[in-house]
Amino acid sequence: MKVAGFIRTTLLDWDGYVACTIYLAGCDFRCPYCHNRDLVLHPDTLDEMDLEKIYKYIEDNSDFLDGVVISGGEPTLNKELPFLIKQLRSLGMKIKIDTNGYHPEVLDDIIGAGLVDKVAMDIKAPLTKERYSAVTGQDIDPEKIRKSIGIIMNSGIDYEFRTTVAPILIKPEDIESICREIKGAKCYCIHQFRPKICLDDRLEVLDPYKESVVLGMGETAKRFVRDVKIKGI
Repeated sequence: MKVAGFIRTTLLDWDGYVACTIYLAGCDFRCPYCHNRDLVLHPDTLDEMDLEKIYKYIEDNSDFLDGVVISGGEPTLNKELPFLIKQLRSLGMKIKIDTNGYHPEVLDDIIGAGLVDKVAMDIKAPLTKERYSAVTGQDIDPEKIRKSIGIIMNSGIDYEFRTTVAPILIKPEDIESICREIKGAKCYCIHQFRPKICLDDRLEVLDPYKESVVLGMGETAKRFVRDVKIKGI
């Protein structure tokens, strides 16, 4: 496990919480719009941060920190993830995991063990093999994504699903297809695409959807999920 980034304080990564964020290197997806290019493509070139110093910072500031967000990359690729979470929980921290949902067995284990307080899972595209593989740049079995959705929705913990709406990858009508897969979910976040520092630099000249289009996607989502949030517009 390689910790390649650390944000000391954030109000953005966990709604309603003062948190810090740990970024783990490495990912099994290659989403063209990903902003963490080096974490995904060049994890071996990144400096490794000292976990003991991170633990010390959290311990020293536990009076105002509510929790820790573990992001990436893809955290569930790391076999040492449960140990990391236990160490952070021993410091009094709540834990949120950001995940692509492609490792349902890991999610099932850490949720079942009571190690996680919230999961934020990306749903990249409509759940067909062709579409999901095209958006993630990998050969994808969408049934793994469906399994993770089921685990999360039946977990009893807090969660949200989210989709980044890059125009050449996601069409407005795709939102209905995605939301049918999570019908009845607590929360679905639609993230506006931001054309900078993308994994595929060709997307950096792409114009995002107009605000009215994204808001229209939100109206579609409200037919299927309980709470819809629009972020980045």
